Amino acid sequence: MTPTSRVRGDLLRFLFGFDQRVGPREYAIAGLVLGALKLGVDVLVIRLLLPAAPLPLFLLPLTSLGQLLTRLPAGWGVVLALWALPFMWIGVSLTIRRAADAGRSPWWGLLFFLPWVNLAVFVVLSLARSAPDADWRREPAAREAGEMIRPALQAAAIGTLTGLILIVAFARFAGAYTPGLFCGIPFVQGALGAFLFNRREPRPMRETMGVVFVTQLMVMGGVVLFALEGLLCVAMAIPLSFPIGCLGGVVGREIALRRPREIRMACLMVLALPIGGSLPSPPRPLDVALTTIEVDAPPEVVWRHVVSFSELPPPRETLFQIGVAYPVRARIEGSGVGAVRRCEFSTGAFVEPITVWDAPSRLAFDVAESPLPMEEWSPWRDVYAKHLDSGFRSRRGEFHLVPLPGGRTRLEGRTWYTLTIEPHPYWRIQADAIVHTIHRRVLEHVKHLAEEDAQQVAAIHPPVPLDRSAHRP
Repeated sequence: MTPTSRVRGDLLRFLFGFDQRVGPREYAIAGLVLGALKLGVDVLVIRLLLPAAPLPLFLLPLTSLGQLLTRLPAGWGVVLALWALPFMWIGVSLTIRRAADAGRSPWWGLLFFLPWVNLAVFVVLSLARSAPDADWRREPAAREAGEMIRPALQAAAIGTLTGLILIVAFARFAGAYTPGLFCGIPFVQGALGAFLFNRREPRPMRETMGVVFVTQLMVMGGVVLFALEGLLCVAMAIPLSFPIGCLGGVVGREIALRRPREIRMACLMVLALPIGGSLPSPPRPLDVALTTIEVDAPPEVVWRHVVSFSELPPPRETLFQIGVAYPVRARIEGSGVGAVRRCEFSTGAFVEPITVWDAPSRLAFDVAESPLPMEEWSPWRDVYAKHLDSGFRSRRGEFHLVPLPGGRTRLEGRTWYTLTIEPHPYWRIQADAIVHTIHRRVLEHVKHLAEEDAQQVAAIHPPVPLDRSAHRP
């Protein structure tokens, strides 16, 4: 191993691992350098994509950045969220080890996720001296599998009960689906279960992850069993909540290896992290989804089937078969601006007052009324979750018909919608996928009807070939 690679390996272990102590000087330098790097890249990306956006640097890390991220083109919010993940992990790792080195509770590491609070924690730990007599880290020993069953069941049961209580509290009192629900609760229930499992005796990481995994499954099952959510929404949340729960399990285990008796601090963090993640989000602009298709028919023919269309065949898409609402037919009352279009879905009708009638080029409308976006799968007859009413809401839409050479048409469908479920970048991916699937179902049907009409017209009035012989000299 070369000296350069050895230094690089030592640096990575220092930043991402949990073995090395972190003194006040190293902690302050690492925090300032990495914070400047993270903020600098965020500012650069925003400046390149939104050159006219103001950048109030003082408030940027806490408030203005969240508002600016909502204005970025689709996909860039996810890129910056992925870019933030390693910095979040490094911050938690460094804060846990710095707190333990200073003789403070390692649970302070979880305060890194709380806005404003994390800045105060950073200042305090950067100034705190190392405690020479501070306990550092116990090492797990080999144990028989049977010896782990009872503590594993106890830890999973307590983690499950805690997670369900917090979810019920969110469903009952929270006004919106904040990051505290899909990020904070999975993290703390994973951290709590792993902490309890390793509290009396250090356990291997594999067994700890097994406890965390079982806890996650039991919480998901409890959510469906107690009619808090349906199977579809639970399945949509799994790719987000399961990895976060596992990360919480790693953190909880590391805390137990250092301070196994701090039950009170563990309980405090279980409450603080989800509540801190439930702070109101900044107002967001409308999201937009665009889907296009090319039709072998002129715009005049396509227009007739855009304004209203006959009943669609039964859906074959898996998304619609598992409960997402799908379009059935559309009809219109009147013509021109002020007419009312009713697009009927499997759960009800969208009432769409026409705002632009530019035949045969553009049809735009607002959404005055909208049905539920899905029907939940559940063993219970009625499952009502707040997100069905306000989490996703279509606001307006339009069809744009662009003539192409050869009597063809590019048909564009746009939907503007509000999404109030956090974290926004994750749920926007899901929402865009659903809206695009709905668009494709409608556009494919319009394409089929318009091309049939064009073929019938061509059969009745076939094109007359040009006789060039009459023009020969």
